[in-house]
Amino acid sequence: MPEILVVDDEANIRRMVGRLLETEGHRVREAAHGAAALAAVAEEEPDVVLLDLAMPEMDGLTALRSLREGRPDLPVVMMSGRATLADAVQATKLGAFHFIEKPLNPEAVLLTVRGALELRRARELSRALVAELGTGHDMVGSSEAMRRTRELIRRVAPTPARVLVTGESGTGKELVAAALHALSPRAAGPFVRVNSAAIPRDLVESEMFGHEKGAFTGAIDRRRGRFELADGGTLFLDEVAELGAEAQAKLLRVLESGEFQRVGGQETIRVDVRVVAATNRDLEAEVAAGRFREDLYYRLNVIPIHLPPLRDRLSDLPELVAHFFGRLQSRHGLVPPSLRPDALDRLAAYGWPGNIRELANLCERLAILYPGRELGAAEVARVLPTAGERGAAGAGPAVAVAPALPATGEESLADALDAYERRLIAAALEAAGGNIAEAARRLRTDRPNLYRRMRRLGIDR
Repeated sequence: MPEILVVDDEANIRRMVGRLLETEGHRVREAAHGAAALAAVAEEEPDVVLLDLAMPEMDGLTALRSLREGRPDLPVVMMSGRATLADAVQATKLGAFHFIEKPLNPEAVLLTVRGALELRRARELSRALVAELGTGHDMVGSSEAMRRTRELIRRVAPTPARVLVTGESGTGKELVAAALHALSPRAAGPFVRVNSAAIPRDLVESEMFGHEKGAFTGAIDRRRGRFELADGGTLFLDEVAELGAEAQAKLLRVLESGEFQRVGGQETIRVDVRVVAATNRDLEAEVAAGRFREDLYYRLNVIPIHLPPLRDRLSDLPELVAHFFGRLQSRHGLVPPSLRPDALDRLAAYGWPGNIRELANLCERLAILYPGRELGAAEVARVLPTAGERGAAGAGPAVAVAPALPATGEESLADALDAYERRLIAAALEAAGGNIAEAARRLRTDRPNLYRRMRRLGIDR
C-alpha cells in the first residue's frame, strides 16, 4: 500500500487530503510543518510527499531543499494558495515533481499523486535493473573486443551523445545501455526501458508519450509515457527497428525538439532525456529497403557500439561461465558444478546462436541438473541442443537446423510435418531465449504467424 506524507500547517487541509487519499487505498501520515516532515521522512520514507509552500518554523522550499539533498528519488509535490511564478520556478529547480494550487481540486490531487507514484516505481525499477545488469566495469570478458567496448563506454557515458547499440540477440545490448546510464551524469535519474517489439502498433504513441483520460476507449486515467518517466535520465529503446513508420516519425520529432503531447492532450511537454537505441538488425539495410527512416537513423546513430557474438569471443567463455555460476550461487543458493577442460572445449565447439543469454540459460541448467559435480564433455553435450555447432551457426542469427524428420514410414505426413515444425520452433525459441520477435526473425516469418503456429502445436513460450 503506497504511503503519502501530507505536510501542511492547516489541520483541516491535512484531514481533507488524507481522507481523499485513503479512499484511493493509500496510507497517509501527516506533518504540521517542514521540520516535522523531515523527521517523519527520516523515521520512515514515504512514497510521495505533498508539501505546503508557506508554513511556520520551516517553509516548504527549505524543506524541499533538505529532502532533495537526502532523498533525491523521493517525489515531492508542492501545494500553495499564494505562490508566485518565481516560487514555482524555484521549486522546479529544486526538483519538485509538480506544483498544485489551492484551493485543491480532488481530481488534480489524485492524478498528480498517481503520476508521482509512477515516477517512484520507475526509479525503483531503474535501480533494480542497473543493479541486475551491472555497469561497464562489470562487463565480463578479457577479450580484445570486450576491452574496446568497455573503453568506448567509459569515453561516451559522460557525454550527452545518443548511442546506437547493435549486435545479435543475446549479446548484452541492454547491459551496455545500463552501463552508459550508470557512468553518466544522469545516473541519479531514471533508467527506463522500452521493448519496441512488444508494444502493439496502435498503442506505441500512448506507451511512449502517455495519454489523457478519455483519449481512447480504455483510457480511464491520465498516464505518463516512457519519455516523461525518463525525464532527467536515460531512455533505452530496445529493438528500435520494430517501430512502424508513424511511430518513427513521432520519435524523430521528439528527438529534434525534446517536446511532445500526450495522446488526447493539448499541453506541450518538454523533457530532458538521453536516448540509447538498440537493434539486432542491419539498420543501413533497413534504410535502403525503405523500412526505416534515414533521418531517424542518423539521429540515433551518433555513437555506434557494436557487440560481437559469443562465437567471436570464445576466449571469454571460462570467465562468463564462472560469472554465471557465481551469480546463481549468490542469488539462488544453487551449488554450481565445476567444468573440466574438455567440458569447456565442448562449449567452445557450440555455435551459440542465442549468445550470452543462451549461455546463461545453459549454466542455470547445469547448476540445477548437476549441483556440485565435476563435469566433462559428455555431461555438457547432454544439455546442449542437438544442432548449433559452429559450422552451422556461423551464418549469424538464422535459426539452427532442426533434427531431421523420422523416416520410419509409420507416421502420417501431417504428424511428421507437425513434429518437425514443433522441433524447429522449439529450437528457435531456445536460441532466442524465449523472445518471440527474435524467434520469428530466425524463422524468417512474422510474430502473428509464429503465435498462430505455436497455439496450433501446443508450444508454450
